Amino acid sequence: MKRTSAEKVHVIACGAIAREILAVCEANGLDHIDLACLPAIWHNTPDKITPGIKVAIDKARAAGFERIFVAYADCGTGGHLDRLCEEEKVGRIAGPHCFSFFAGNADFESRWDEDFTAFFLTDFLARQFEAFVIEPLGLDRHPELRDMYFGHYRKLIYLSQVEDAALQAKAKAAAETLGLAYEYRHTGYGDLTPALLTL
Repeated sequence: MKRTSAEKVHVIACGAIAREILAVCEANGLDHIDLACLPAIWHNTPDKITPGIKVAIDKARAAGFERIFVAYADCGTGGHLDRLCEEEKVGRIAGPHCFSFFAGNADFESRWDEDFTAFFLTDFLARQFEAFVIEPLGLDRHPELRDMYFGHYRKLIYLSQVEDAALQAKAKAAAETLGLAYEYRHTGYGDLTPALLTL
């Protein structure tokens, strides 16, 4: 029997974690989740995230969804997203950013002293490194700017959701491009899985 909007949970997610949300849903039979994604590129302009989510919440409610969840961390909104979620009475995934919740928020925090000079990649960013890092920063046109942007970083940590040799090669190449040491950690889906399982 097909579920109605009132019976489903409408998840408003960052497009950068859409693949991972779908994988968790498939692995756990979460067929009650209705997924809508917003542009991943908004992470380069985080002031767009909170207003965009407000529009998405209003649209979901107009479509009859009573249960709504925001699959974003704070993501550079400086607390604005939390205030919106409180006003709208919707939950969101805990954490400051997806690197943290993929690693597991507690684990990410416990390792911060050794990782604070790290630049992080996820599977999405390993796939989209050129489009989401190199091109927006203009490094494809002005590679001499690399050290100005990345001079304070010491290593690139690839937090992988799936173990994929091709993505590992891409991440390692990204580290070389940025002149950083490379470190690989397989995290799986971290805190994303339990967050979705509670919906």
